[in-house]
Amino acid sequence: MAQSDLDLKETALKEDLKFYFMNPCEKYRARRQIPWKLALQILKILMVTTQLIFFGLSNQLVVSFKEENTIAFKHLFLKGYSGVDEDDYSCSIYTQQDAYDSIFYVINQYKQLKNISLGTLGYEHEGSGLKICKQQYKKGTMLPSNGTLNIDVSTETECIFFKPQELAGKKAELKLNSSFFNLEFYRLIQIEISFKLKGIALQTIHARELPDCYAFQNTITFNNRAHSGKIKIYFDSDTDIQECKDWHIFGSVLQKNTQYILVFDGFVILSCFASLILCTRSIVLALRLQKRFVNFFLEKYKRHVCHADRLEFINGWYVLVIISDVMTIIGSILKMEIKAKTLTSYDVCSILLGTSTLLVWVGVIRYLGYFQTYNVLILTMQASLPKVLRFCCCAGMIYLGYTFCGWIVLGPYHEKFEDLNTVAECLFSLVNGDDMFATFAQIQQKSMLVWVFSRLYLYSFISLFIYMILSLFIALITDSYDTIKKYQQSGFPVTDLHEFLKDRGSVGYRKERTSVPFICCCRRQQSDDNLILIN
Repeated sequence: MAQSDLDLKETALKEDLKFYFMNPCEKYRARRQIPWKLALQILKILMVTTQLIFFGLSNQLVVSFKEENTIAFKHLFLKGYSGVDEDDYSCSIYTQQDAYDSIFYVINQYKQLKNISLGTLGYEHEGSGLKICKQQYKKGTMLPSNGTLNIDVSTETECIFFKPQELAGKKAELKLNSSFFNLEFYRLIQIEISFKLKGIALQTIHARELPDCYAFQNTITFNNRAHSGKIKIYFDSDTDIQECKDWHIFGSVLQKNTQYILVFDGFVILSCFASLILCTRSIVLALRLQKRFVNFFLEKYKRHVCHADRLEFINGWYVLVIISDVMTIIGSILKMEIKAKTLTSYDVCSILLGTSTLLVWVGVIRYLGYFQTYNVLILTMQASLPKVLRFCCCAGMIYLGYTFCGWIVLGPYHEKFEDLNTVAECLFSLVNGDDMFATFAQIQQKSMLVWVFSRLYLYSFISLFIYMILSLFIALITDSYDTIKKYQQSGFPVTDLHEFLKDRGSVGYRKERTSVPFICCCRRQQSDDNLILIN
């Protein structure tokens, strides 16, 4: 009786295991179980992608409004701005008179903002205004002709403030003529002018969306830290999207369009929530089935199941879908709040929706993996990933060595090696064959020793990474691909789980093939069933 019960338990376990490792089409043919998760994933791909496109078009208006206002501010407040930034700074000045003219030009333009600006700009409120701060060394003397210097390197900061309503009065004239603007340039480190402006984006109305209110925190910095005779002028504008406090828009088109999009976002949340429940349920059932198999194997064969067979029950695609669903639900809620103008977290929402859409489309590979031709890609990636990661760790040590070396040696002579981040990007471009001649040609020939070293450095890096390391990297993936192709022809390595499922005679639930209206339930080739258990 005990042996009979064990056989019945084995038969039932085999049936459940084989059913678990079937694809959705086989499950439908076996038990007429409708592939709800497959249908829901297809529907979710369409809905999530459509939602992302709508949000992307809306976000594009926000980005263009920010960029255009930044360009407008540079033309409004920077004297002699050419329209193109010189480098990482906007423009530069070379004489004391240019410095005074540029500072007073900012003050005058701020004063006349409402009369000269083409945009919907205004001052923040009555308490705000224009703040000018100068940072300089404490008093001392400097005689370059004699090579003498007597200066206190500790710094002091002094500020002056102009309110918008007082710029036209006598109080502002007294401030402008004060000793604050008597600059001693040999002590001057920098001058920082900051002011805040408000604006409203009306272009969203043409896209049938409610307008946004913006706060622009603008900072103009006159950088004289180098004391080289060149003052670099930096313009920085931090944009903050705020909720409009009081707005009235006539016309029902905007309101209806907003309501339709909010309803659509609600359907996206419901579909993702249903997908989340189904995938979580599948993982829970898989863990229960794993526990049954482990216990039965220990009871009958008196040994434990290997780690690889345990991992067969953990479906990584379901985990990927769950992560994607959670991010989509959170991102959709933020998008609804943004659409209703109660939140303005565009960056957080775009990261969540963008990443979730990426994971949704990556998840499509799971269903392509049920076919032998497409399954090769997935299996090759799985087989080569551990070797590729180990190889990248070794190659990364060499890469970091070249990065630090190039930064310290070539940094003073080449603009692409001025900081570590730029060096890493430059070397990565060289590995991919990009911008090679420009990298060689732009090295300054002020030092013959450094010029010769730069040639040895670049030639050795390119030769090592392109001809050796990159070739070995491709060889690792090619080797894994050849191994997978060989397994598909001669059979994959057999594990305890495969051996346990070899006996197909005990499975009695397979039904005859019938014609079904689902395109997904096309019959697979019988030879495909012996390839591998895929999650």
